[in-house]
Amino acid sequence: MADPYKVDFQTMRAKSGGYPPEAFQFVREGLAHTVKMVHGADTDESEDERRHVSGQQLCLGLKDHAVRQYGLLARTVLERWGIRATSDFGKIVFAMIDAGLMRKTDDDSLEDFCGVYDFDEAFATPASAGV
Repeated sequence: MADPYKVDFQTMRAKSGGYPPEAFQFVREGLAHTVKMVHGADTDESEDERRHVSGQQLCLGLKDHAVRQYGLLARTVLERWGIRATSDFGKIVFAMIDAGLMRKTDDDSLEDFCGVYDFDEAFATPASAGV
């Protein structure tokens, strides 16, 4: 993987659609959270294939991470970063892959991130969920 200190963040941001650095950091942290959710906390970090998660799994993990991190403000925070759909997560992930900060398998594609869930439903507040 690329040395994070040598990555051209301007190019990476431009390729993704201009998301702010906080969005990239959130996805990195959310990936670690998702790997723990899917594979357990004891997964050896050197075993990349055993730590792999699909685009759908990552989207679900990012939703959980956002709610844990920001609570009822999760959707507001994501929207502030320009993240309004699961496809936005995919754009960030693939920009990070292109920069060498993440890896993918031959089976992974940007389409794996499309329509995984609806943000209105996923981040509905308890009061609005019952309406």
